[in-house]
Amino acid sequence: MKPCRAAGGVGVGVALALAGATIAAARPSSPVTTATLLKRTASWNDVPYTAYAAGQPQLTTVRILIPAHSALPWHRHVMPNAAYILSGALTVEERATGRRQRFTAGQAFAESVGNVHRGVTGAQPAVVIVTYAGVPGQPLSFEVAP
Repeated sequence: MKPCRAAGGVGVGVALALAGATIAAARPSSPVTTATLLKRTASWNDVPYTAYAAGQPQLTTVRILIPAHSALPWHRHVMPNAAYILSGALTVEERATGRRQRFTAGQAFAESVGNVHRGVTGAQPAVVIVTYAGVPGQPLSFEVAP
């Protein structure tokens, strides 16, 4: 990028003042805040994550609507992923151990990798946002026979 040169100090001052006014107008009226929703090295069931697949990283974010009184098929993931409950509630169950944990709107959780599990809703539907950290062509999950 070439530096901007004006034909005198006044021109540069005016240009900078106008740029400042544009930047000021773009600033939010109240401070931006952040909140870490999830930071984990293990899944919700305390199983540590080990490694990512080799290859070009690819993030995939999906919005899942799970109807009330539903159970997702038993499945497993081969990549780390994180879920955020946008509305409703979801109970995650492990098939091998029977361990369960309920997550409600506004909560995030780290999904398990490698073990067979499913999500179950109650009287209300659940909307879940899930981000998967995989590689191109890698399936997001594998359904497992009951």
